[in-house]
Amino acid sequence: MQAIRSRAILARPRAVPLVRSQIARNVARRFYVTEPVAAQSTTTVPPTTPPPPPPGKSKRRSFFEFIGRATVITLVVGAGGFYYVTQRERTPGPQLPFDPEKKTLVILGSGWGATSLLNTLDTTDYNVVIISPKNFFLFTPLLPSVAVGTLNPHSIIQPTRYVTRHKARQVSVVEAEATDVDPINKTVTFKDTSEIKGLVSSTTISYDYLVYAVGAEVQTFNIPGVRERACFMKELADAERFKSEFLDCVETAAFPGQDPKEIDRLLHIVVVGGGPTGVELSGELHDFLEDDLKSWYPELAGRIRITLVEALPSVLPMFSKQLIEYTESTFKESKIEILTKTMVKEVKEQSVVLQMPDKSIQEVPCGLVIWAAGNKGRKLTQDLMAKLPNDQTNRRGITVDDHLRVKGTDGSMFAIGDCTATSYAPTAQVASQQGAYLARMLHQLAKQDTLTQRLAQLEKVVPEDASAQDPETKKVLDEKQDIKRQLAKVKLRPFHYSHQGSLAYIGSEKAIADLPFSHGNFATGGVATYLFWRSAYLSTLFSLRNRTLVATDWLKVKLFGRLLFE
Repeated sequence: MQAIRSRAILARPRAVPLVRSQIARNVARRFYVTEPVAAQSTTTVPPTTPPPPPPGKSKRRSFFEFIGRATVITLVVGAGGFYYVTQRERTPGPQLPFDPEKKTLVILGSGWGATSLLNTLDTTDYNVVIISPKNFFLFTPLLPSVAVGTLNPHSIIQPTRYVTRHKARQVSVVEAEATDVDPINKTVTFKDTSEIKGLVSSTTISYDYLVYAVGAEVQTFNIPGVRERACFMKELADAERFKSEFLDCVETAAFPGQDPKEIDRLLHIVVVGGGPTGVELSGELHDFLEDDLKSWYPELAGRIRITLVEALPSVLPMFSKQLIEYTESTFKESKIEILTKTMVKEVKEQSVVLQMPDKSIQEVPCGLVIWAAGNKGRKLTQDLMAKLPNDQTNRRGITVDDHLRVKGTDGSMFAIGDCTATSYAPTAQVASQQGAYLARMLHQLAKQDTLTQRLAQLEKVVPEDASAQDPETKKVLDEKQDIKRQLAKVKLRPFHYSHQGSLAYIGSEKAIADLPFSHGNFATGGVATYLFWRSAYLSTLFSLRNRTLVATDWLKVKLFGRLLFE
C-alpha cells in the first residue's frame, strides 16, 4: 500500500507539463489563428479576415484620389480644347472667291458698328469691301487701362483681316481713308494715307449697298489750346501719348533742385469730361498712383493731384442718382477732386483756365490736361450731308429712318454708329446692336433681291397672262406663285434698341452698374460689381485671343505691377 502511494506521488509531477501544454495550445488557437492546429485536435478553427482599417481613413484616401484624377483629366481636356480652338482660329479653312453675279457691299469704318456688322454678316450674299484708315478694331472701353499700363495695347485690338478671314466668302480689306461719297452715282473715293505709298494712292469704286460707319472725331468746341496741348482719349495713339507725357511729368518733378511749386504743378492732372471715359481714366490713374507710383516714387506720390472737370451738374448723367452719389463719395475717399458746373475756357502750356459755377475765372496750374468731353461729325460726314440738303438738316449727324437707311437716298445707303443723329446715346452698345441688326436686314435684302431677279427671269420666259394648259408653262407659273409667296414672307422689321445696362470703373477695385431689371433698374456698386465689370468686358471681347491676353495682363499686373517705363 505504501509502495502504491509512493508511485502515485512520483507520477503527479509528470502530469503538470501535459496540462500546461494543453493550455498553451488553447491560447494559441485563440490569439494566433494562423498557426496550424495540432494534429491530435479533432476540431478546426476557421480562418478569419484581418481587422478592418480605422474608420474614415480609406474613404478620405479614395476621395482625394478621385479629386486628383478629376483635376488631371480636367486640366488635360481643358488644355487640349484650348489648343485646338486657338489653332483652328489661326488656320481657317478655304473661302469662296468673289462672285461677279453678287452685289457689292462697301463698308466704311472698322469701329463698333462696322465690326459687329461684319461678325454677323453672311458674306455669301455679297462681295464685301471694307475701307478704313485702321486695319483693326479697337475695344475702346478698356482704353483708359492701356493709358496707365494695366493692359498691353495689343490686347484690346482685333485685326480686321482676322475677322474677314473666318468668313465664308473672301472679303477685301483696304487700309485707306474715304475722301468722297457720291450717293447719286453710288461711288466711294478713297486714298492711301500711309507713309509708304505705291504708284496708285487714290481710286474710286462703285457699290450696290453702302454702310456708312466712319464714327466721329473729338469735339473741342473751338476752345483755344485744346487741340494743340490737351491729350485725347479716343484712339490707341492717344493712350500711348498720355502714358509718355504723364511719366515725363513725374520724372521732371523728380529732377534734383526742382522748385516745390513747380513740382505741384507738374503733378496736377486735369481730366475734362465727367462721362464714363473721364471717370474711368481718373479711377485708373488713382490705382496707378496707389499700386505703383507710391513704391517707385515715394517722395512724389503724395503730391500727385487728380481733378475731374464737368460742365454739367453731375458726373455720369446716364446713371442713377444713387450711383452718382456713390461715385462722388468714392472719389472723395480717393482724394480725386470733382468740379461740376465748371467750364474750360482755355488750355495753356502750363495751366488750364476754368469758369467756375459762380462765373468767376480761375487759372489752375497743371502738368497735363486730358480731354474726354464729347464727339462731333467728321468732315466726310459734313460733306455727305451737304449733298443731301433737303433731308440732312440735323447738326448732330446723319438722319436715318427706322431701318437705318440714310434719308434722301434711294435706300442703298445705310448709316450706323456715332456718325448718325438718333434718339439713342452715341455709345458702343448702340452701334454694336445697329451693326448686328443691319447684318440681318442685309441678309433679307439679299434674299429679296434673289427672288425678285428670279421672278423677272421667269416673266421673260412666261408672261403673267400665259395659258396654263402646257405642262412646262404650268410648272413655270407654279414657280412664280411660290416666289411671290416667299417675297410676301420677307419682312424688313425696324430697328429697336435694347438697353443692356451701363457699367463704369471708378477705381479702388470698385465699379458701378445700372442694369435693367423687371420693370425698373437694378443699381449696384462695389467690389462685387467690379468683378462683374471685368467678366462683362471679357465676354464682350470678340475673340478668344483678346480674352486670353486681357485676362493675362490683369494677372501680370496683380503679380508684378504696371510697366512704368516705355
